[in-house]
Amino acid sequence: MRQEISAYNEQQTPADKDICDKLANIIDKELVGTENKIWHAHPVWFLEGNPIVGYSKQKGGVRLMFWSGADFDEENLDVRGEKFKDASIFYNKVSEIMESDLKRWLEKSRVIQWDYKNIVKRKGRLERL
Repeated sequence: MRQEISAYNEQQTPADKDICDKLANIIDKELVGTENKIWHAHPVWFLEGNPIVGYSKQKGGVRLMFWSGADFDEENLDVRGEKFKDASIFYNKVSEIMESDLKRWLEKSRVIQWDYKNIVKRKGRLERL
């Protein structure tokens, strides 16, 4: 795990840190070859510069968000963005993380992508990659 992501996780409560550590470890293991960094103050993983997955501590818990998750056809990714193609799930306990679901979503995140990298250049319009 990158030091800056580890530092983000360390800033959380013990229960949220456990969630963040588990998410980061699984994402790192499954998304070999991707770039990851703190982006807009949260851990995010990128494929060829395009954000695909990240997590953040929010009021409702630790939010795991997939930038193109609305097209994954996954009922547990039930928090949908209003403007873009993102979908999320919130975790409040590490035991809520179903590793098989997460691995399936991460696999889908590699093949189902909208081009967020160029959204500014396209003036807010998304295109499917």
